[in-house]
Amino acid sequence: MKTVHILKTTVWVAVLVLLTACASSSGLGRRSGKVTDEQTTARRGGGKSSKSDKQERKKGKKNKEVETAANDSIEQQPFDREVYLTQVEDNAQLNRFLTSKVKLSVEVGNRQMTLTGNLKMKRDDVIRLQLMAFGFVEAGRLEFTKEYVMIVDRINKQYLKVPYAQLAFLRNSNIDFYTLQALFWNELHQPGTERMTMTNRQRAQLNVEPGLDNDVVLSMEDGKLSYRWLTEGKTARIKMTNILYKDAYRGNYQLNWDYEEFKANERKFFPTKHIVSFTTPDQEVKLDMKLNYLGQDEDWETRTELSGKYRQMPVDDILRRFMSL
Repeated sequence: MKTVHILKTTVWVAVLVLLTACASSSGLGRRSGKVTDEQTTARRGGGKSSKSDKQERKKGKKNKEVETAANDSIEQQPFDREVYLTQVEDNAQLNRFLTSKVKLSVEVGNRQMTLTGNLKMKRDDVIRLQLMAFGFVEAGRLEFTKEYVMIVDRINKQYLKVPYAQLAFLRNSNIDFYTLQALFWNELHQPGTERMTMTNRQRAQLNVEPGLDNDVVLSMEDGKLSYRWLTEGKTARIKMTNILYKDAYRGNYQLNWDYEEFKANERKFFPTKHIVSFTTPDQEVKLDMKLNYLGQDEDWETRTELSGKYRQMPVDDILRRFMSL
């Protein structure tokens, strides 16, 4: 039964990604389209690591040292728009690789499932999320590269591998590999570009305004789509990414990605708790992802190779399976 639950969760996570991409041409964002303190402080929490007290004290000391250095780099001074945008950009991770153990909780309506897995990312190349059965057997895999989206069902020997160019809902929208990368890596992203190292012209398109509790809200408009980033004024860290699409006829669509529990990762801080929600007028899908043991492991194949025993399945099959759960 546990294997069946894991397969269902694999489908749910896959559908969250596919629905996000599909609806990007129809729209994403919070229902109200406004960033509030209540929205960004919801669902706080998280447990402690199982490491020894000595390791925890050492890790806590390292976090405090890096935290102090980060805070010292942003001195209290009159707000300078350009300086602040540079500070936000400078919070980006320096490593090309980022790996971690993960605990996933997926919720669709009144149904919820939890399992473990691994997150492996190589900047500008691949994002891979492996879902595990019994803690050590891979049951499912989600892989995103610049060229394709891949979903693998290890138990039933099935997979989906679709080039971005063949998906109209991806091709006609601004959600691509680099958008997903920015969301997973906790970074800004200029729609239609590879990175958010902005030129002066791009910075001029970005609105910067104060939020609640000394936060700073960054925003931009791209047709019917609105992008919002809630940042912490003291550290210039991104606390939330929000994408909104308003449809007067079908209702609003929303994607919201909250970041919590920042911990030291080499010389930078990285959020170890990601809270993702995607809402349409008819349904809401939630994904909580807790990261443990952040690392920079480079010893793994960045492309998934499947044997001839696997058969490809169309997108419609995944959606039908999801609706039947």
